[in-house]
Amino acid sequence: MNWRDLYERARAKGDSAAGYYNDNIRIDTADGPVIVRIPIHGADMMDLRPWREDRVLAAIAPYVRDAPRLLHVSADPPFQVHEFVAGDVLNDAAPRGVPVPPHVLDDTVRLFTQLARVPRLPDIPATWPAEKDTAAFARLLSDLTQRVYDTYSTEYADLFATLAIPADPLAPVGALWRGLTPRPFTCVHADVHRRNMIVGGGATTFLDWELALWGDPLYDLAVHIHKMGYLPAEQDAVVARWRVAMPPERTAGWQRDLDAYLAHERIKSAIVDSVRYSQIFARGGPYPYPPDQLIDTLTAKLNAARAYWRIPAPLDRRTTETALHPA
Repeated sequence: MNWRDLYERARAKGDSAAGYYNDNIRIDTADGPVIVRIPIHGADMMDLRPWREDRVLAAIAPYVRDAPRLLHVSADPPFQVHEFVAGDVLNDAAPRGVPVPPHVLDDTVRLFTQLARVPRLPDIPATWPAEKDTAAFARLLSDLTQRVYDTYSTEYADLFATLAIPADPLAPVGALWRGLTPRPFTCVHADVHRRNMIVGGGATTFLDWELALWGDPLYDLAVHIHKMGYLPAEQDAVVARWRVAMPPERTAGWQRDLDAYLAHERIKSAIVDSVRYSQIFARGGPYPYPPDQLIDTLTAKLNAARAYWRIPAPLDRRTTETALHPA
């Protein structure tokens, strides 16, 4: 297969499923469709990304069955070719408020147990937290969130003021980190949500491994719960199944620490998505969801964070809409 030709065809095609860091373009070949992933030049870095995605996919391939196969990787020009996974994006088949297919809960828990068997990822940065140091791992997360806030606090001062994002938004999580229970680290996907899941034939495939980390397995569960927006019974079920399926040393102290990670993720989403959604509206798209849905989503995220900021009055939708559509 002529990989460079696939890349050129992908660039020329123009219609992609865009994430925040990569464009994903389906290209049909004589051997069937593939997905060409091309990094978005100049993307704002709002997440930890210590490993190239192709290296993560190579590391997990012997242990994780429900991930796309890496077919080719190029450094110059930078792109990857992944196998095409047939099926429906879960967000299309079962958006928030709609029950997910029952197998999704079991598939997700199985993914987390498979990740627990992946050996230590190669080339761990020298500054990476020591094994089981969950407090240091958590500080790594919130330090990045703080840098994101500091980076945009001047340019987006009016936006932050309108949305009542405080000057020290991470203050509530500092005390929570100090009490985290040590747990053995595992490979962490860190982005399992409805738009990164393909369902079909009673199975789920998990996409977009660009944010994978070596860290606390409970963090993976927390991010998943935060981003999935499960119905209450579904959330209870996935947590219960995770507790049974995971090795006991990886679930120690789970209840308190899950709440701590959720506090951080809710505050992070309020900050990061305020900036991202403002940028999307300023340039007129492309919109990952309909604009009205984005306004509702951001309002809900800000209200979830306001509980930690001790702001009792809820943010109303009109305020969010005004902030995203400044005069």
